[in-house]
Amino acid sequence: MSDGRTAEIMIAEARKAFWVMVGFLGLIWVVQVANWAADYSLSYSYGIRPWDLERLPGVVSAPLLHWSWAHIEGNSGPLFIFGFLAAYRGVRRFLGVTGLIAVASGLGSWFTADSSTVGAGASGLVFGYFGYVLVRGAFDRHLIDIVIGLVMGLCFAYQFAGLLPAEGIGWQAHVFGFAGGILGGYLFRDRGAKGTTGSAAAPDRAAPPDSRSALLKEIEDLGL
Repeated sequence: MSDGRTAEIMIAEARKAFWVMVGFLGLIWVVQVANWAADYSLSYSYGIRPWDLERLPGVVSAPLLHWSWAHIEGNSGPLFIFGFLAAYRGVRRFLGVTGLIAVASGLGSWFTADSSTVGAGASGLVFGYFGYVLVRGAFDRHLIDIVIGLVMGLCFAYQFAGLLPAEGIGWQAHVFGFAGGILGGYLFRDRGAKGTTGSAAAPDRAAPPDSRSALLKEIEDLGL
């Protein structure tokens, strides 16, 4: 496949990722309006109540629900940034990663949080996407993604504080979502990534380029 065609595909996937995240944010804000109008009864009814078998479906619905305008506002920015970065290389893979993060975050919270609480919010997804973005480059061996992960880790280092136990915060969802994102980086890694081991290289593969050339190639493919 030519370099121009590769760049076109990546740009098209980035556009899809943008609109997927715009659509998802639009959905949770529409749900927030309905939830606010119902005095947040939707969060109580469809959030995660630990150790309650009848509330297991809350694993799916809880990320769409919030407890206040400040709650959804605080989640929206990081959700869009990390979600877009998680999706720009392929929406199909992103959907798989999202499902894994939602299940890991929801079940982790269901098993470990206080049974008298009800959990809701997209922060489990936020931390999951954050973890995924941090490690994806290492698993895929894409230099541009390694750089993105390092930059995001430095710029959003304060997010790591959300992984620590704190009263009144669903930190369990954060921890298990983050772990789900890291696991997703491994399970959904690019199987076609160039390897460095083995007794013989594939005949149609040239020797790997130096790091600077590879990074410039990645940036060119993204159309930057």
